[in-house]
Parts: sequence; C-alpha cells; structure tokens
Amino acid sequence: MRASTCDSLSRLSIVWLRRRCIKSVGILKLNKGNKIMGVPMQRPLWSGQIQISLVAFGVKIFPAVEARSEIHFHQLSRATGERVHHRKVVGDAAADGNPIEKDDIVKGYEYSKGEYVAIEPSEIENLRIPSNHTLAVTQFVDLDEVRPEYFEKPYFIVPVDDNQAEAFSVVRKALQATHKAAIGKIAFGGREHLIALSAPWDAKSDTAANRGMMGYTLRYADELRDSAEYFAEIKSKNVDADQLSLARELIQRKTAKFAADKFHDEYEAALKELVEAKVKHLPLPKDEPVRRSAKVINLMDALRKSIKSGDADADKSSTPKSAKAKSMKNKLGPRLVKPVAKSKSTRTRKSA
Repeated sequence: MRASTCDSLSRLSIVWLRRRCIKSVGILKLNKGNKIMGVPMQRPLWSGQIQISLVAFGVKIFPAVEARSEIHFHQLSRATGERVHHRKVVGDAAADGNPIEKDDIVKGYEYSKGEYVAIEPSEIENLRIPSNHTLAVTQFVDLDEVRPEYFEKPYFIVPVDDNQAEAFSVVRKALQATHKAAIGKIAFGGREHLIALSAPWDAKSDTAANRGMMGYTLRYADELRDSAEYFAEIKSKNVDADQLSLARELIQRKTAKFAADKFHDEYEAALKELVEAKVKHLPLPKDEPVRRSAKVINLMDALRKSIKSGDADADKSSTPKSAKAKSMKNKLGPRLVKPVAKSKSTRTRKSA
C-alpha cells in the first residue's frame, strides 16, 4: 500500500510539473526519463491567409488558454476498486458486439431510421469553404460595440515567417491606432467561426508580448438565448434615491483595478486537499455551512453597515502598516545614503 501511495503522489507531482513548465520561448515537457527538455512551439490551430481587400499575408493561430487542472479522475468500480474501461464495439448489443479499432471508425449521418451515410475524414478536410484557408475581413468595428456575451475564446495570431511580418505589423499598428477590430470568418474544429482580430489590449510599448495580434471567436446571434424569456418575470421597481446613493458609494469604495493574477481556482485547491487526505488516510475536509441570521435587515441598514464595515477594514489594514514601518525605521538606525544613478525608466508588463 505504501509503495502504491508513493507512486500516486509521484504521478501527481509529474502532472503538476508538466502543466507548469510552459515558457514564452516554447513548451517544456518531460521525456521518458521524467527530465525536462525544450521542444518547439506547439502546432498552430489554424494556418492560412488574412485578406483585407487586396492586402494578404500569412498567419498562424494558436489557442491563448490552456487547462490548468491538476486533478484528473478515472472511473472505478465501487465494489472492487478496479478501473473501469470503455471499449467501442460494432453491433446494437454492447455485450455481444465485436471490438473495433479506432482507425476503422468513421463519422456517420443518420438520414433515415437505421440508415447511415459514412463520411471520411478526408472528405471533411476537402469541404468547399473558403475560410478553411483564408480569413477574409468583411468589416471593422469598435471593440466596445461587441457586447461581452458574444465573446467566446481568445487566440494568439503571429505571421508565418519574416516575409509576412511587414504587412502583419502595419495592420496590427493600424488596428491599434484606430482602436478597431477586424471581423471575419474562419473554419476549424468542425465548424466555421466568427472572429474578431485586434491589437493586444494594451499594446503601447514594443515588447515581445505586444508584437502579435489577438483573435476572439464570437458567438453567432442565433446562438444566444432571448434574455426576455428569463428577465420578463422580474417586476419593475421604483428605486429609492437614498438607497441608490448608498449603493453607488459602496461600489465606489470597493472599486479597484482588475488584476487577474489575484484570483485562483479555490475549488481545484479544495479538491486537491481532499485527494491528499484520502491518500494519507486523514480526516476528510468538509465545507462548513454558512450561518444565516434569522433577523431580517432592510436594504438601507445593510448598505449603511456595508459601508461602515469597509471603513473599519481600511483602518485595520492601514494602521499596522504605518506602525510596522515606523518600528522598522527605528530599528535600522543611521544609514549611508547613496545618490541615485540617473537612468532611463523602463517599463515591464505581463503578457495577457
């Protein structure tokens, strides 16, 4: 049992390391000896041309997001603890069916009950659709005009080689200067996507993170449900001016710059804690139910208390810092002060 436990923890560590070893110069992975080695950048999701009127240049498109989950589950038999395996078979009855290899499976469309037409992968690849290889820009828009619910996934766009970099850079710079996004369609992943191309969000400096373009796949209008079907039952209310004023003050006090790196998946951390507890035969962590007060507080009182609570938190956070700084200053004693050398200020940014 102890050996298997160590093996399980070792595998978890390897998975964690493999998913963390992503560098800007490419992808780092583990070889068979569990050693890290550098490999070229991942394969592009799509390669082709961006065409704007008579201007065309080659690009490669890469996904800008990746799954960060460190915990992956298998299916087990509750009775025996053995792993459950799935197999693909030919026939209506799975128990009596004959196993079939992956290479012998093709897609099939049921055009009538029990009647299918087989579609080969090569036939799908050769579909007559221009966006398979060319992203034709049909119009330009302000990004602010595209409502958030239409955005789907982000992508990185780079020129295919140095020969395409000039046209690529000119278009990127023009999009940045005009604060516009180019709209077109692109085919990958078994469907044609609407996509918006733009300069990086804050491409003011010529850093490695700003030299490419961003692509955002968009949802089609008919993919979004009608909000009226869900909001129609909400009764219209007259908003009290004092309550509105307090609500605006509360929002103002809690407003801060969005920093994505301050937010983490706590569900993933809790799941990992559960797994480690079971592996080490420790008591299982449990969620503590939130106690709800039986006393009903009206909205005005809740807003006032929220604002007062924010003031108290601000006082607590500011007082220790100043006291600590003063204490440290007294402990340091006299110091030699060196003149600050004059140098050009440099800015460093994190890639989006």
